[in-house]
Amino acid sequence: MSPDFRFSVHATDGAARQGEITMPRGTIRTPAFMPVGTGGTVKAMYMDQVRELGADIILGNTYHLMLRPGAERVARLGGLHELARWPWPILTDSGGFQVMSLSQLRKVTETGVTFKSHVDGKVFEMTPERSIEIQQLLDSDIQMQLDECVALPADEETIRKAMELSLRWAERCKTAFGERPERAMFGIVQGGDNAALREQSALALKALDLKGYAVGGLAVGEPQEVMLAMLETVCPVLPQEKPRYLMGVGTPDDILKSVARGIDMFDCVMPTRAGRHGLAYTRRGKVNLKNARHADDPRPLDEESDCPAARDYSRAYLHHLVRSGEALGGMLLTWNNLAYYQKLMADIRAAIGAGRFADGAAEISEGWARGDLPPV
Repeated sequence: MSPDFRFSVHATDGAARQGEITMPRGTIRTPAFMPVGTGGTVKAMYMDQVRELGADIILGNTYHLMLRPGAERVARLGGLHELARWPWPILTDSGGFQVMSLSQLRKVTETGVTFKSHVDGKVFEMTPERSIEIQQLLDSDIQMQLDECVALPADEETIRKAMELSLRWAERCKTAFGERPERAMFGIVQGGDNAALREQSALALKALDLKGYAVGGLAVGEPQEVMLAMLETVCPVLPQEKPRYLMGVGTPDDILKSVARGIDMFDCVMPTRAGRHGLAYTRRGKVNLKNARHADDPRPLDEESDCPAARDYSRAYLHHLVRSGEALGGMLLTWNNLAYYQKLMADIRAAIGAGRFADGAAEISEGWARGDLPPV
């Protein structure tokens, strides 16, 4: 295993790329989906299950972990890998999105963001330097710059100011991160739904020569075509030899279309959150286990799946668990959903490697279009 952070592209098919990131704690096969472990846990899953499904890396959240149990405490306990019993790579986001979306009475200045915790109302200040300090206390492998996230729609001047502030914060984060060959800090392209501002942000971050680049501030309610248009603007500008991460995305269809535009890494709470609310992702599309039509159905979610949750439990039982509010229902459907997402990524990687990404993507989409099995 390489002692330093390295990214290599092994195959391309159009703009789609198949490769890997190597780090001391493990190899990340790309395109990669990172299960979200917000507070040091992938909800409703054991970490060994997450690994067995094919995850090479998970995501932790700086904002939530700084509030509970506290970054200094995590450090005293051996770091997030030790605490959560996940010895493989972890990416931590900067906390910026949560500060902007969850916190009350926040105030953004050149220095950073002052905000009240959504947990207990305590006042905190998050600066670029403090964000990196927290992430280093957590001992994550890939760390994100602090940025200002603007809710869309927004006027051009608001978007511009946030983008330019994020660029200045990126420089400060780079300085705070220092020289750490075995770790990486990624910059975050901002600019809302404005292509010119997105390009300006990408070019400025490229000049900082960071180890990787994320695209932030998308998948926040804008139409999919807007998100894809921003990727078509940004990806050609970013360095070809560096990984590209689309933050907070998304649905299987979002992932498929974003890979086609050159994205290498994804994260999203969707598969875990949907599972806890009775919704399953399958190769036939989404299946809502709350629906009464499943009450007497002895068939599994997917008889061809390698995941026991999809293959070995009847729809009738899953429906019963969900309608009864049993914790096992959310556990089984989360297991199914993460298995489906990792299988999707494996199929994408294989298709790119074989030079048939467009055909593979069409086959996957056709499966969703055919829809779920009719009722028995």
